[in-house]
Amino acid sequence: MSPQQGLGATILVVDDDALITLNMVDQLADLGHTALEAYSGREALAILQQRSDIAMLITDYSMPGMSGVELAEAALALHPDLAVLLATGYAELPDGNGCALPRIEKPFREDELRAKIEELLATEAG
Repeated sequence: MSPQQGLGATILVVDDDALITLNMVDQLADLGHTALEAYSGREALAILQQRSDIAMLITDYSMPGMSGVELAEAALALHPDLAVLLATGYAELPDGNGCALPRIEKPFREDELRAKIEELLATEAG
């Protein structure tokens, strides 16, 4: 399988909370993926500009400086085929955000994360 199609995908994790980021990196490694970490939208965009092998972006919604939605828009401008998953602790996102991105609600279990990743990578590959 190629990284774009599932197991072994390179996934960029972005969250301003280091504990959440490191936990997600560990979960992704357990699932057989290569996880890169960034702690801000700016750092994530720098990584995306340097690398072309990233299959998916998983980003927190609420971060200082740049929201996850803003990051997703900028990331998709760089890599239009990038799968994007928004991780949020909000049951509903604030009104007026216009966000149609796939979401996973925090806290989530590893099996929920695996299912969402498989779904999104299959969609991007198809």
